[in-house]
Amino acid sequence: MKRQLLIVLVGALAMILAACGGQTPQAPASPAPADTSAPAAPADTAAPTATEAPPATTAPPAGGETQQPTAGGRIQTILTRGELICGVNQVLPGFGNVDSAGEFSGFDVDFCRAVAAALFDDPTAVQFRPLTAQERFTAVQTGEVDVLIRNTTWTLTRDGSVGLDFGPVTFYDGQGMMVRIDSGIETLEDMEGATICVQSGTTTELNLADNFRAIGVNFTPQVFEDADQTAAAYDAGQCDGFTTDKSGLVSYQTKLAVPADHKILDVTMSKEPLAPSVLQGDAQWADAINWIVLATIQAEEFGITSENIGDFLSSDNPDIRRFLGVEGELGQGIGLPNDFAARIISNVGNYEEIYNQNLGPETPFNLPRGQNALYTDGGLLYSPPFR
Repeated sequence: MKRQLLIVLVGALAMILAACGGQTPQAPASPAPADTSAPAAPADTAAPTATEAPPATTAPPAGGETQQPTAGGRIQTILTRGELICGVNQVLPGFGNVDSAGEFSGFDVDFCRAVAAALFDDPTAVQFRPLTAQERFTAVQTGEVDVLIRNTTWTLTRDGSVGLDFGPVTFYDGQGMMVRIDSGIETLEDMEGATICVQSGTTTELNLADNFRAIGVNFTPQVFEDADQTAAAYDAGQCDGFTTDKSGLVSYQTKLAVPADHKILDVTMSKEPLAPSVLQGDAQWADAINWIVLATIQAEEFGITSENIGDFLSSDNPDIRRFLGVEGELGQGIGLPNDFAARIISNVGNYEEIYNQNLGPETPFNLPRGQNALYTDGGLLYSPPFR
């Protein structure tokens, strides 16, 4: 009996030792996985790490990563610098041109000034960076310019692989063809075997080839690096035709030796929606450019001009009061002051004013508004609500 009791006591002691870890091969059997995730650090020290890390990656603070910027991205860089750097043309009268005194003027140039006005309430707080067609995209990609407003067509490739984000279309255009009146050319089909001057590195060069291939007309392209060289070669008689956007043809015709000797054919070879662009990855800056352009369009729809804006500042219309920043906080969400639209109109004007002073009836170009009229007048210009 005593022997049996002794055996029971020895067995019980062995079980107690095993439970205390005495049998090492059994220790990692099932508890080990739990021990590596939870007991690795005390609960009170692990918890702060788990709660503090996510905000740094999933919800960047103001001035955080480029992909999700708020205040502190490109806009903050510009404000700290004290001026906007805007890529423009310098050889296209009516859109982007510089005179002998170094003064820039043109439709695109005024939109640069509109951006500066929105940011600084000063349309002169802008440095114009002249760029060729070949230089323009690199200047955006490298950050040399904050925004490109240089008669640039919005295309899928440029929006995708080139890495640009485009704003609203500021000018709806289409590619045309200029010829000499005494050439007898009336249509593209009449240009069999012709030599055509065209600028390289543009959608114009591709459109020319596509259109002539489609109608089965053979031609010889004479390609030049910049628009001035292209127009000069045509004027010197090196080519039978000169092709670029119709707005550009109207502009360059004024620079030819005898403008009246030339005509623009009644044909449109492409869609050329011209729009400002910025580098992809800064959503706030892209939004700011969008709404700055749209503000000029909405102002025209409201009938607000640089001359009568004072009357509208006391308007009881809630839509107008929000638009002008008299009430509400519309600008804050895109990194702009709430009165950014009022700044643009006061300093630069609405879309109609910008268009007329550069391209309208009182200019050498006298371009009809056409597609560039408000939607209420049969055009394509339309602004989403400012609310």
